[in-house]
Amino acid sequence: MSLSRRLALVFRTKASKMLDRAEDPREVLDYSYQRQLELLQQVRRGVADVATSRKRLELQVQQLRGSADRLSEQARQAVAAGRDDLAREALSRRAGVTGQVQELEQQHASLQAEEERLTLAAQRLQAKVEAFRTRKETIKATYTAAEAQTKIGEAVAGVSEEMGDVGLAVQRAEDKTQQMQARAGAIDELLASGALDDATAGGPRDDIQAELDRLSASSDVERELAAIKGALPAGSRPRAIGSAQPGGSRPGTRPEGQS
Repeated sequence: MSLSRRLALVFRTKASKMLDRAEDPREVLDYSYQRQLELLQQVRRGVADVATSRKRLELQVQQLRGSADRLSEQARQAVAAGRDDLAREALSRRAGVTGQVQELEQQHASLQAEEERLTLAAQRLQAKVEAFRTRKETIKATYTAAEAQTKIGEAVAGVSEEMGDVGLAVQRAEDKTQQMQARAGAIDELLASGALDDATAGGPRDDIQAELDRLSASSDVERELAAIKGALPAGSRPRAIGSAQPGGSRPGTRPEGQS
């Protein structure tokens, strides 16, 4: 295949796709319905024109018949007056008028038959146009509903894809949060155990200093406990375990009178 033929094929393919996207079946149906209405209007105008011509012929026939009647009356008057020549002239003209009447009557019959045929055709065409209009509206409604469903489906599909991306982002955020929480907990444990220096402290600390600080804190607690005990009244001081109770005996001795 030559380059020009390939380009022509590609162009026709692209043009066909563009036309498919641009074509709206509803507009095509409306245009077809409009064209049918125009044809129906033309047929109706044709029927009206034929009816007008038929009516004009009827008027001409009536006029010619009136002329024929006058000529007959003139022929009788001429015969009564003894003017056979005038009578013959009147009858001759009457014969010509009668021939015209017969010719017009034939044309009238032809026009009447044509009018009836066009009237029937107009009625049939009108019925077809009405049926097409009903079908057109049904197709348009179905196409509109299908188009709406398609748009809704595309929107739902887009939302589903976006929600999938959002779900992945949320999962990544949760994983990162858990990692940060675990890291923060590990740092707190290392700071508490002294394995990791606190950058906010006054200076560097070592294991010996940490142990001395712990012992100092324990000594402070013991001193505060001894001070609290010394501040208590003598009667309310707690007794050591195993000391003698008032009015009683030491543990392990029997009361007097018992063997």
